[in-house]
Amino acid sequence: MGEHVFFLGIIDYVVISVILLISAGVGVYYHFTGGRQKSVTEYLLANRNMHVVPVAFSLMASLLSAVAILGAASESYTYGIQQAVFNFAIFLFAPVLSYIYMPVFFRLQVTSVYEYLGKRFGMVARLAGSLTRTILMTMQSGLALYAPALALDAVTGIPKSAAILSLGLVCTFYSTIGGMKAVIVTDAFQSLLMFAAVTCVPIHAILQTGSFSEIWRIAKEGNRTSFLNFDIDPTVRHSWFSLIIGGGVIYLSVNVTDQSQIQRYLCVKDLKSARQALYLKIIMSGCLNVSAMFTGLVIYAKYYQCDPVANRSIRFSDQLLPYYVVQIMGHIPGLSGLFISGLFSAALSTLSSSLNCLAAVTLEDYLKPIYFKAAGRNPPNDKLFLYSKIISLVFGFICIGLAFFAHLLGGLLQSSLTLTGILGGPLLALFSLGMFTRSANQKGAMTGFVAGIVLCCWAAFGGPRPALPKLPVQVSGCNGTISLHPTSPATLDDQEYFWLYRMSYLYNGVIGFLCAFVVGISVSTICNKVSGKTPKVDPNLLATLTFNTMIKVKNDETEVGEALLHQDIRNGHEVKDSF
Repeated sequence: MGEHVFFLGIIDYVVISVILLISAGVGVYYHFTGGRQKSVTEYLLANRNMHVVPVAFSLMASLLSAVAILGAASESYTYGIQQAVFNFAIFLFAPVLSYIYMPVFFRLQVTSVYEYLGKRFGMVARLAGSLTRTILMTMQSGLALYAPALALDAVTGIPKSAAILSLGLVCTFYSTIGGMKAVIVTDAFQSLLMFAAVTCVPIHAILQTGSFSEIWRIAKEGNRTSFLNFDIDPTVRHSWFSLIIGGGVIYLSVNVTDQSQIQRYLCVKDLKSARQALYLKIIMSGCLNVSAMFTGLVIYAKYYQCDPVANRSIRFSDQLLPYYVVQIMGHIPGLSGLFISGLFSAALSTLSSSLNCLAAVTLEDYLKPIYFKAAGRNPPNDKLFLYSKIISLVFGFICIGLAFFAHLLGGLLQSSLTLTGILGGPLLALFSLGMFTRSANQKGAMTGFVAGIVLCCWAAFGGPRPALPKLPVQVSGCNGTISLHPTSPATLDDQEYFWLYRMSYLYNGVIGFLCAFVVGISVSTICNKVSGKTPKVDPNLLATLTFNTMIKVKNDETEVGEALLHQDIRNGHEVKDSF
């Protein structure tokens, strides 16, 4: 820890305590209202009747955790704002999600997204997909819980263990007793706090300097504003190509294969409402991300002559944002508490989303098809909601435990995106093989899936690999010392490293997707030729480009408002369908 440790005031602690109490109170409220969370549909899917706006907030909050807020500020401070291009990738790939992948899940009305894999490729594929996402979700939940604890440790000296335990226990409490309704409502409330936490920094900075231009001038001199890198070289860490292509695959892998996202889309009444929630989420998350990136420039404009990491005032660049807030804005009563509450809210929303979804996955993918089937009895419907609560509680403690080891993963934002790419790319390929091809079978799909994960792990963890080319920072303004903190040197010329280890981390998901898809379709074709059989596929399991869709859900029954006009993307002809 550096020498600069600050202390929160009474008002700050009051603000933080009130936010935690409100979050816990929402869980208590929904525990004693409505259906009292005594049915699986209410507990896991909020009776499928939630309004678009809170669902959109919840979708955003479940993804933009404290990892994203702290990581985005650190990213623009250390490397510049090039990563903002990721938002363009989201706008480009959102229609693919909305009009190709999402209608399949609405037609099937699954509780667990991995039920699709079971229907298409069998139980082995379902369990493989479910287990993969369960591992990824628990690891990222631990990382999300660790991020605000890291922030507190940086600026107040409060032990990370105390922050992790307090946040984790509060979140586990209201998620377990309140179910999906409590999660979505608290997500909406916490999203507002996230916006307040992120926007207060640039607003205060602009008021202090008197203009936006001075901040931009200093950042430009430090080469932090470079935005037009169109280098096609895949070894360049961030360029328009890596961010659009790699970012697009990451975006689809999260929104197609992540239970926490699909489960929220299914909490609204129909596909039209789900699309509205999707695009509203994109607008809100884009604004929050850009604001967090600009916050990094604000911090750079303050410390460009005395870098806190190089000066050893803090240990990690991910601590820059809370360090700035408490040092520069800490004299304003309650503002530091509001900011830390925003980080807490981001962590709570991500963790609560994960706990509810992990409960759904465990219940639907493990207990029902494996445990109860092996026991030769039907699941007791009157007790399933209780099982869901117990599962949620257990996973809460697991995520708290993992948070204590999250520091081993390195930089927050890159670690999160790397984990998503390693497992998300091959998993996206598994869903895509099922939706876009008729010939894919279980052997081919699973072979491709395993091959994709192996290649991704090799690319992500193999070595030796060159050091990241960080932009230079100065310490000339620190106590009169005149020196320059240089870019971390590499022991070899970059060209001497193996090409796979030099590739941008954003391409991990791309190579995993391509490997899994190509191997999967190739092995499937060979198996089909050897056996002389072609799999019979239910048309409802195949993706179609869908127009004028009105799929309404009421009391777990699917009602179709009108016939669906499909343009079959598999062979180019148009068909009329009425499910």
